[in-house]
Amino acid sequence: MSKEFEIAREFEVDATPQQVWDAFTAGTGGWLWPMEEPEPREGGKGPFGSTVTVWDPPHRYTNRVENVDGISEQTLNQLDYTVEPRDEGRRAWVRYVHSGIFVDDWDNQYDAAGRHTDFYLHTLREYLTHFDGRPVAFVTFDGPDASKAPDALTAVARALGLADDTAEGARVRAGAPEGRLLEAVVDFRNPYFVGLRGDSALVRFFGRNHWGYPVGVSVHDFAPDADAKANETAWRGWLDGVFSRPR
Repeated sequence: MSKEFEIAREFEVDATPQQVWDAFTAGTGGWLWPMEEPEPREGGKGPFGSTVTVWDPPHRYTNRVENVDGISEQTLNQLDYTVEPRDEGRRAWVRYVHSGIFVDDWDNQYDAAGRHTDFYLHTLREYLTHFDGRPVAFVTFDGPDASKAPDALTAVARALGLADDTAEGARVRAGAPEGRLLEAVVDFRNPYFVGLRGDSALVRFFGRNHWGYPVGVSVHDFAPDADAKANETAWRGWLDGVFSRPR
């Protein structure tokens, strides 16, 4: 049954309103995934076939799309961003609202969307605080079908070398592809997601097994010599290896 939804979040961040605006409109690969920049006017073309309905830089931006391409569970999607200055413009207050209509499996879709929103907005703050404006090589992919298992994200965390009680803020030497170790901070961790922040990259693990999908991985690599394809090959092989071993 079709039903409307709304997911609203507010937060402050140590970045100027212009930095936040640029992250929402041009730098999405640094924290979400690369998207085409919106045409800078009301009525202009936005990403994924949307239309820009509000354009007031660097304070307000809204895009809206109906009959969302490639997503059978959703018929309407709207993203609304409000940015206001704090501390004489040195910091920013942000309100983010994602709304629309889910047409299938409403409770599951809404729970997944809300939890993903929290993780993505956390990643936004990590990007703005540590990597703002740096070129990024981005890649994302899903694990094998075996990563749909109920304990899949737990298996990933243990393969990274994280103890069950390793908490946010811990500095770790995480297991990485080709037997390497990734010096990183656990910047996000709950039963649904794990985020690692290295000196030049954000590596994110999505426990989508909780909603019946494979575990996902995203790598935002800000190193000068970053190679997205090489990152995908290495981390995909690592993730496949996690689920090819008996657990």
